[in-house]
Amino acid sequence: MPQLVLASASPRRRQLLSQLGLKFTAVPSTVEEKIYADLPPRERVMALARAKAEAVAQDLSDAIVLGADTLVVCQGRVLGKPATPQEAEAMLSFLSGKTHEVYTGVAVVKVPGMHLRQAWERTEVRFRQLAPREIKAYVASGEPLDKAGAYGIQGLGALLVEGICGDFFNVVGLPLVRTVSLLKEFGIDPWG
Repeated sequence: MPQLVLASASPRRRQLLSQLGLKFTAVPSTVEEKIYADLPPRERVMALARAKAEAVAQDLSDAIVLGADTLVVCQGRVLGKPATPQEAEAMLSFLSGKTHEVYTGVAVVKVPGMHLRQAWERTEVRFRQLAPREIKAYVASGEPLDKAGAYGIQGLGALLVEGICGDFFNVVGLPLVRTVSLLKEFGIDPWG
């Protein structure tokens, strides 16, 4: 199997790939995520995933590089990672009782040749009505501070979610079925 490189520092993406039994190395991308802020969500996550994968691939001679980017969108407003606990509280208060969308773009680049395959996924997430004390307690846990939309569905944040429509793993940060489909095109198959 070709060498797989994950162009991400995300512990959740590393965990998901490990869960599939894939061997890989993680090389975080230095791409500035704000450069595509003017694009619609689907195009933005695709552009960022591609930019991350290509940035890491440029320094490699023979590998398959996987890049991904996830955004949370509610009522047309894009919610990135909160910079402060206060910002996390504001995001969670905004999401309370509403349905929002989670978009993830996935890009796989093969070097040499910079051959590219891309896909994206969208999942709807419905939050229950949150009490202010629950929001404060959740933010105090520290979990929301490095996550788009200020929550992690795979952790304590699961208690905020009333339901989802779509790919659960997309909400975690990497739609696995879509990702494996792209990796298979370059000879990486968890089934052997």
